[in-house]
Amino acid sequence: MSETPDPDDPGGSPPCLLHELGADGTPRDAREAADVARWRKAERERLIGVRSALPPQLRARHTAAIARQLDALIPARAHQIVSLYWPIRAEPDLREWMHAAHARRLRVALPVAVELGRPMSFREWRPEAPLARGLWKIPYPAEGAEVLPTTVIAPLVGFDEHCYRLGYGGGFFDRTLAALGRKPLVIGVGYPQLRLATIFPQPHDIPMDWIVPGAQAALRRAR
Repeated sequence: MSETPDPDDPGGSPPCLLHELGADGTPRDAREAADVARWRKAERERLIGVRSALPPQLRARHTAAIARQLDALIPARAHQIVSLYWPIRAEPDLREWMHAAHARRLRVALPVAVELGRPMSFREWRPEAPLARGLWKIPYPAEGAEVLPTTVIAPLVGFDEHCYRLGYGGGFFDRTLAALGRKPLVIGVGYPQLRLATIFPQPHDIPMDWIVPGAQAALRRAR
């Protein structure tokens, strides 16, 4: 089992060809791209292990801090549609916040992922809504019209100071955000122990507007 890392430790060993990357971190040839891809895959596995090893009480404390910061970032307005996620693999469990948001008149949605390699859609969620299961058996509202969220809250495996998010590698969130006609506010949420010096962002990576790393101060993307 992984030890709980120092929250101030950026963590992770860089790719061996880091010194050869372009000024923006983009690989210049196929060999360099493969090296970065291997590094990111290894970091995903390491960070998921770190996240899973965090004591439940610590995860709960960070999740409560995330909920408070979301309240400050997302005003309860009639036009707001906030997409969350159903937690898996020790992600921050914001289902209690979902219920509270619905109670204060925010419209809440969940992403629908039923096919690999395709953008997700979004359906409005209500506490009594029946659920179906999509890829990896993740629940989503079984019925109802698709909606276009004004805010998307995305769980993260890792993140860096420039608000880039390292996900599971399937590209669902990046592909979905790129396909949306109107860009929502995008907030990545996770634990401070998942911070990296860089994720080595690639051209397809879309930065978050905010990263909310548990009980630490939220990071805002430079404009």
